[in-house]
Amino acid sequence: MISLFDMFKIGIGPSSSHTMGPMVAAGKFIDELLQQYDLSDIERIQVDLYGSLASTGKGHATDTACILGLLGFKADKIDTNKVDEYLAPVLNEQLLNFAGKQVISFNYDTDIVWHPQTTLPHHPNGLSFTAYIEGEIALEKNYYSIGGGFVATEDEYSSEDTQSSSEADSVAITSDSNVPYPFQNGNELLAQCKKHNLSISDVMMANELSLRDEATIYQYLDEVWEVMQQCVKNGCKGEGILPGGLKVKRRAKDMYRQLLDELESPKKSADKLMAMDWVDLFALAVNEENANGGRVVTAPTNGAAGIIPAVLHYYRDFLPHYKQQGVREFLLTAAAIGTIIKQNASISGAEVGCQGEVGSACAMAAAGLAHVMGLTPSQCTNAAEIGIEHNLGLTCDPIGGLVQVPCIERNAMGAVKAINAARLASRGDGEHHVPLDKAIATMKATGADMMDKYKETAMGGLAVHAYNPEQHADGSRIDVVEIGVGYPQC
Repeated sequence: MISLFDMFKIGIGPSSSHTMGPMVAAGKFIDELLQQYDLSDIERIQVDLYGSLASTGKGHATDTACILGLLGFKADKIDTNKVDEYLAPVLNEQLLNFAGKQVISFNYDTDIVWHPQTTLPHHPNGLSFTAYIEGEIALEKNYYSIGGGFVATEDEYSSEDTQSSSEADSVAITSDSNVPYPFQNGNELLAQCKKHNLSISDVMMANELSLRDEATIYQYLDEVWEVMQQCVKNGCKGEGILPGGLKVKRRAKDMYRQLLDELESPKKSADKLMAMDWVDLFALAVNEENANGGRVVTAPTNGAAGIIPAVLHYYRDFLPHYKQQGVREFLLTAAAIGTIIKQNASISGAEVGCQGEVGSACAMAAAGLAHVMGLTPSQCTNAAEIGIEHNLGLTCDPIGGLVQVPCIERNAMGAVKAINAARLASRGDGEHHVPLDKAIATMKATGADMMDKYKETAMGGLAVHAYNPEQHADGSRIDVVEIGVGYPQC
């Protein structure tokens, strides 16, 4: 079982796989190093980034995420307002306070090595850390950022060398703890619900209780919801241009003011679809905060972090009978769907394209909303299936390797689609021509067939056809431009 504590992680933008994952990997490397050596002996650290982490790493802040991780910061605890302050000694003075305990020399230009055209064997998002003592390698470790902030080690893959990479991903993050209602796919989940007369959230909660007590679970769910709400509030206050060089203007603040003004207009407020404008706002606010490196919740990834919060805000503001317990059950239901997708396909844009990020988030949000609307478990999985089915084939083609265009608007579209999926499911009896498991299997197969240039490499789709080199004349660090990958015109 994948825990909801893993599915919903509180962290830092702009990317769960390219920012949070590398920070986690750096922490794992520090822990392994401490088991064998005294930090005072370490003289140098080298970071090697491979595949998608290299080709879009600067746009996703992979480089600075690795540095922050080596400094000892954790994604869920770091003060996102002080990141520049933390990085200054490293970037300006070439001094890195390794693990917060030992100051060593660190040259950004030579100690971070980019390998955009080389992929480590198990996943497109590979990286390695190497520690040196007296000029010799003391420890070298490979890690894989497999989406949603999950990190797998080389050893974990090697121990499952007879399995496919997706299966190995699942082995790397599943728990061996016994749970009362185990399930690995949609059919098994529905069977548990039917046999024990439980909702999807009941099943997920019972399984979580085998790992933690109720108070801890509810406290975390409430914290996740609080971070999501605060992220929307912050996004509605933010203004200016998003970092990275694309010169994307933040829109949420102006949109928020417009919507508030329209509430005062009888003609405008009578618009029956105005709720969708608010849903768009909620999603845009979250993903602008994410693009700005703010605090977000992976749901299930940073690139798709706006969909579930936007749909939860729709539940809070536009549906009757909103309550805190409803939010908890929404998140439990969504997490159950996310674990099924994670175990049977992927939530990684680098592995299966944006269908694995926005498509998964859309499915999770649709199921969660269906539950709080009072629908049956089969109707909830029907809503999830609709959410996936109508995102199949969605490519991951971020312009400049930044989680901005088309990612921000794509979350707004995904949130509206999730609401429609739940409403469609409410008009049926839960039966559907395409079951959830078939849709998930199709996502996996589609991702395998998808050309690599459409999977978070920024070498295809909008990333190429909508790219304007003049946008980067300000000298901002856009990875694919600087390392010469992706754009023939560069």
